[in-house]
Amino acid sequence: MDYKRKKVYVAMSADLIHPGHLKVVSKARDLGHVTIGLLTEKAIASYKRLPALSYEQRKIIVENIKGVEEVIPQETLDYMPNLRKIKPDYVVHGDDWRTGVQKQIRNKVIEVLKEWGGQLVEIPNFKDISSTKINEILREIGTTPENRRKSLRRLLEAKDLVRFLEAHSGLTGLIVEKVNVIQEDTKKEFDGAWISSLTDSTCKGKPDTGCIDLTSRLNTIEHVLESTVKPLIVDGDNGGSIEHFPLTVKTLERLGISAIIIEDKVGFKKNSLFGTDVLQTQDSIENFSHKISQGKKAQVTEDFMVIARIESLILKKGLWDALLRARAYIEAGADGIMIHSKEKNPTEILDFCKEYSKFDKKVPLVAVPSTYSIMTEKELKDAGVNIVIYANHLLRSSYPAMVKTAESILFNERAYESEQFCMPIKDILILTDKGG
Repeated sequence: MDYKRKKVYVAMSADLIHPGHLKVVSKARDLGHVTIGLLTEKAIASYKRLPALSYEQRKIIVENIKGVEEVIPQETLDYMPNLRKIKPDYVVHGDDWRTGVQKQIRNKVIEVLKEWGGQLVEIPNFKDISSTKINEILREIGTTPENRRKSLRRLLEAKDLVRFLEAHSGLTGLIVEKVNVIQEDTKKEFDGAWISSLTDSTCKGKPDTGCIDLTSRLNTIEHVLESTVKPLIVDGDNGGSIEHFPLTVKTLERLGISAIIIEDKVGFKKNSLFGTDVLQTQDSIENFSHKISQGKKAQVTEDFMVIARIESLILKKGLWDALLRARAYIEAGADGIMIHSKEKNPTEILDFCKEYSKFDKKVPLVAVPSTYSIMTEKELKDAGVNIVIYANHLLRSSYPAMVKTAESILFNERAYESEQFCMPIKDILILTDKGG
């Protein structure tokens, strides 16, 4: 490097290179020695979706852009660590970050550059093109089973906590896919969909007793797959017999599902939230461990995850039984542990998490705060939880709303008063219209 040349820093995700990126790099090249701060997957996932390409794949692309002389990782959305290390004369960026989630980052860049007399240079963006718009187009096109299947493991590497929301139809899949909020200049959205046996059975007017077979479940799964590109985790009840479970794994893996969660119970299914009020029998550690190992052996790829759901707290077997099972299931090959509780007080979940954190060998930890919903995501993350699943909330919220509408029509003998509870018909048409 010629140290007499000005130092220029450009940060980018570079998941989808478009003319705007090349325009920025071209300007940076005119100013001096160009160093690209390539955002890691963790940095990107902190404010938007995971990139389609890995860091190494994006690095190869960026290194081959004319004018780029050095590529280094930018580990956070915050530029400060790299800027203070390099002390560039210029930071070059498009002018699209003056508003939105990166506005505060821009302000901090300006302030830190003042420490050594550096300057921010902004390039007018192409008004009709951006990475966000391109990503929206690609989401409309869809994804491949392989890319979707891999995405959960990538999310777990990039984020401290990933959030999944229950989907029981193509419409609810769209909610998981599209709903987001901006809070304190940070965009929040769901990372994927949970396919619950409870909500799937309820939507079909059936009890949650395992009476909906895999073929019927696959129909629901297909609808959600078609309306989303995010990863899916499937509720597999107890996984069926040891002989049948490998077939289920192969089927889901082939479709692009990221994971299945199976519970360590046997016999006629009763929903776990009944607890000890009904007869529920926990499987032996040996038998369930064997089921896990057989499922793992059936996989074709390393992407698919088999997650073991422990029912010890539900069945009042105690913390130490739960911990004993967690160790055994991990040794059997489980890719994750889900600890379940029906208590409103999260104390037993927190006790499990505390002891689990002492394990020498750990896998991602899953929590489903349906009853202990008072816990925040930060509290779950601080306790060591890696995946939080909101397991039945879309169905539970939709039923009261539909009953309210139905009652209004009956009471008023017309639909006019119920319109206040309904979205406009035009919005329904637009919601599912993909332009074709």
